[in-house]
Amino acid sequence: MSMTLRVTVLAAALAAVSGTAIAQQSLPLKEMDGIADRDHWLPGEVNQDGALEALQNATAEIAKPYAGKLDKPLQIALIYPSADTSDFWARNYLALTKRLEELEIPFEATEFASRQIEHSLQATYTAQVDQDADIYDFVIFGPSELAIQGDNIEKLAKNENLTTFVWAFHTPLKYFEKQPAGWFDFSSAYGALKICDYMVERLGKDVTYAMNRGIPGITDNQRSGDFKECVAEKGNWNVVYEHYGEYQREGGFEGTSLILQAYPEATVIHNANTAMSMGSVEAQKAVAKEKEIFSTGWGGTGLELEAIRNGELDATPMRMGDDVGAATAEAIKAHLEDRADELPLVFLGRITVAHDEMKVDEIDALEQEAFRFSGVGALSR
Repeated sequence: MSMTLRVTVLAAALAAVSGTAIAQQSLPLKEMDGIADRDHWLPGEVNQDGALEALQNATAEIAKPYAGKLDKPLQIALIYPSADTSDFWARNYLALTKRLEELEIPFEATEFASRQIEHSLQATYTAQVDQDADIYDFVIFGPSELAIQGDNIEKLAKNENLTTFVWAFHTPLKYFEKQPAGWFDFSSAYGALKICDYMVERLGKDVTYAMNRGIPGITDNQRSGDFKECVAEKGNWNVVYEHYGEYQREGGFEGTSLILQAYPEATVIHNANTAMSMGSVEAQKAVAKEKEIFSTGWGGTGLELEAIRNGELDATPMRMGDDVGAATAEAIKAHLEDRADELPLVFLGRITVAHDEMKVDEIDALEQEAFRFSGVGALSR
């Protein structure tokens, strides 16, 4: 690392120590209901007042270029399951890189890709980046599952030569001696409540349904578990089968095939991510059942929106997807400008519900906003 760049990164690290890091050591900043029963902090327990809103506003506004100078590009490592079906990772990579370009921050990015079930591969990548910390300035980690990758995240966070961000989770683990510099995500719990409210209002009470769940852990507990509790409480819905499809297309296909054969009374299938929802659609189409089953996705990715337009998927909690990548770029700028103490520990993007009763232009407008950096339509893979 060059002297100029080293000094810049050191200054950012010192700013973090004087502000954000101190706040992390004294977490929580405030307490919310159920705090003693959780192994993680909620965003409202760790964010300084106004910090989240300030970063959301900066992300939505026209970019204000970085005023400093770097004598060589920043080196950014990305460890994430981008080899999976979901385009969340690819889109936020594009949003990150395009926003950095708008901010006039020179960079080079190195991707360490895996599938969501390849936990050991992410551990291997972690060891490699940790060992090569003199090469990289920032590392972005998208865990295969937070509980499984927690030690790897903390290893990187403890490396003083790296500034570590986490993608796709917003639940800082309490046991961490040192938190990453930032968590960037959409609230799976909030999304679960949004799709619950929509479906109970649309489909009514006493519905029999089944679920394709992901991998046991925080994300699935919220996307599937919170949904299950919500529809039971608000609509007296009855779940007849829960299949763990490991967030894979094959898991969604296999789970749906079993549901259609063994539980014909289920009129709704709730899927916990894009890959499983696409597999579920394939299984339904294979036996011409796609018009008889109400199916959900999760995330509002390009593939899901295309399936909604085609009448194959019925509804999805839709993230304004590019917010995570763009906000990460803004956070990098803040670190370079010694403003790390202004950042929230947890950034959350916006979620709404996209569904098959929307007009095409309404879906198009949501898509334009959500994918303002990465582009509308399904990404080529």
